[in-house]
Amino acid sequence: MTAQDSATPASPIAVSSGILLAVLGVVAFSLTFPSTVWGLESFGPWSLVSVRSVLAAVVAGTFLLAMRVPLPERRHWAGLATVAAGVVVGFPLLTTLALQTSTSSHAAVVVGLLPLTTAAFAALRTGRRPSRTFWAAALAGAAVVIAFTVQQSGGTLHAGDLYLFGALLVCAAGYTEGGRLAQWMPGWHVIGWALILCLPLALAGSAVALAYEPVRLSAHGVVGLVWVAAGSTFFGLYVWYRGMAEIGISKASQLQLAQPLLTLVWSVLLLGEALSPAAPPAAVAVLVCIAVTQRART
Repeated sequence: MTAQDSATPASPIAVSSGILLAVLGVVAFSLTFPSTVWGLESFGPWSLVSVRSVLAAVVAGTFLLAMRVPLPERRHWAGLATVAAGVVVGFPLLTTLALQTSTSSHAAVVVGLLPLTTAAFAALRTGRRPSRTFWAAALAGAAVVIAFTVQQSGGTLHAGDLYLFGALLVCAAGYTEGGRLAQWMPGWHVIGWALILCLPLALAGSAVALAYEPVRLSAHGVVGLVWVAAGSTFFGLYVWYRGMAEIGISKASQLQLAQPLLTLVWSVLLLGEALSPAAPPAAVAVLVCIAVTQRART
């Protein structure tokens, strides 16, 4: 499996498959914030993140054992640790803490900047330099999303924004390293081993957090927990990393420009949050920017 960020260009079939897989990842990720808000109805923030990681690791471990997947090579463990720190621990914890005071709509500003940040991390990590057209479209898309989400939140920053900006950085690092590793192993191996790497910490965290944070089970809370564990963390990252391996980290990252708008739609449908009239024109502008980045030379 060869990434577009490598020296060998991907075939048209691989590009189409990679785009589809990455889009599925974006759809799965777009449900993360609303699902986290639901999960917080039943669990405290530390409990939700810890139990989420344990459940996702159980799913991943079951697949790894059933398929008799061998341990990764020693040279890949540092990269897996980066994935684990960024997307298994850092991003879920920081965004969950932020969502105690921020709305799901406002938190979408994180993924509004994430595509640009991931592309920057990828350029530094892989040495590949996308064209000026790519960067111009990426910056334009980020500007549209940021302007829209700030307008949606009333133009003010919240206490949780420090958590959100921290989540942005660690997630971009985890995405980049995971996309790079997916050149040598299947995407589900990448997230699977990262989850297994975090399992001891997640088990200890769950035991401590559940002892101190009250649990009030509800249908929303259980559904939210199951989705962030199996949907966002395992399935979403599996298809995302596989898509990255086929079309390249930079191109895949720009598909996430649509994620904040999808999150806002889910926030309206699932959480009853208000949607700005600016959403339709913002969506069109973002789709144009995505189309340009996918056609631009990398």
